[in-house]
Amino acid sequence: MAELKKGTLYGVSVGPGDPELMTLQAVRRLEACPVIAAPQTKSGQMLALEIARGAVNLDGKIIVPLHFPMTREQKALQTAHEAAAESLRSYLDAGQDVAMLNLGDVSVYATFGYLQELLQARGYTTVMLAGVPSFCASAARLNRSLTAGMEEPLTIAPGGAADAVLDAPGGKVLMKTGRQLPRTLAALEAHGKLASSAMVCNCGLPNEEVWPDLSTYDRDRPAGYFATILVKE
Repeated sequence: MAELKKGTLYGVSVGPGDPELMTLQAVRRLEACPVIAAPQTKSGQMLALEIARGAVNLDGKIIVPLHFPMTREQKALQTAHEAAAESLRSYLDAGQDVAMLNLGDVSVYATFGYLQELLQARGYTTVMLAGVPSFCASAARLNRSLTAGMEEPLTIAPGGAADAVLDAPGGKVLMKTGRQLPRTLAALEAHGKLASSAMVCNCGLPNEEVWPDLSTYDRDRPAGYFATILVKE
């Protein structure tokens, strides 16, 4: 008797928030996959799933919530990643393809990479589907270019790494800066970059906020987790 072919794990990018920014490739893959896996917060929110539902009818799909703690503690993260990978194995072993939803682009600071590594090591096939990253959508929302010329570099870093990258040549993108915003703003000020920096929070979502000039930003005002800062050279 022939061995049942295992399903494929697809990392499907859903973009930063607006369902219209999802690619045709992502839509068609979600239509074809019987199992949809999506991160779920402690409060029960599944933002990537909500975005996908704005572009694809997911009725009849098996929805698998994935739980990832908001921590930098490596042991806790490793445990969560292994548990999430294990929760998908039964579907893959049954020959069902699984689409794991990822905000923005699946190759940029995405949790998919951890599960991909774990499952590939166990012999499963994985495929990545590209999407619109938050910093590209934020640049479009601000109506500004990320680079001033074809020769100018662009540095992409987490908000916590601002001090390490702000003196590098070219434009900078500081991602997921929300919880570290006070420290990031202090770094921008210290490097003389506040007036040349802009921020978009929750790009493409109903609670989107756009700040074209961070020198006017009230530092006591909290920003959400999905805050992207663009620094112009």
